Amino acid sequence: MHMRRAFYIGRFQPFHLGHYSIINDIARDVDEVVIGIGSAQKSHEPKNPFTAGERVMMIRHALEDADVMHYAIPIEDLQRNAVWVSHIISMTPPFDVVYSNNPLVVRLFKEAGINVKQPPMYQREGYSGSEIRRRMLADENWRSLVPEEVADVIDDIDGVNRLKSVSGSDAD
Repeated sequence: MHMRRAFYIGRFQPFHLGHYSIINDIARDVDEVVIGIGSAQKSHEPKNPFTAGERVMMIRHALEDADVMHYAIPIEDLQRNAVWVSHIISMTPPFDVVYSNNPLVVRLFKEAGINVKQPPMYQREGYSGSEIRRRMLADENWRSLVPEEVADVIDDIDGVNRLKSVSGSDAD
């Protein structure tokens, strides 16, 4: 029996309701979703405050009650785009289709002969990691943009204060 499996990659800094919606949409078309956690080596930075392990927890808890069979796999960046798809394939279970709207990701997978679908963006103006991080820094409401389980993980790791610390400056 062949399982139809999709690949979806993001940084998930943090995992938000836009990601949740896209993954649920993808799950309607396939048996399993392989979720690549990109830039896995990055953390404790203004643009990448959360570790790969913390992002795995966010995804696992957010999808716990969803009917989505998935793998969340940390994937470190390669600075060699020509071999990036091979790197992904070596790190993941086999997949039949890639879902992405990132122009570089789309191009690289198409060049490798892999089927790529571009899902509709889900309220992109609000559901973006940069907007959520901006709201965290400004003490504005960010919780409404992430699944409740993700907010719980961020609270447990003191993520807002971490983001504020790593976004600070030592200049007077």
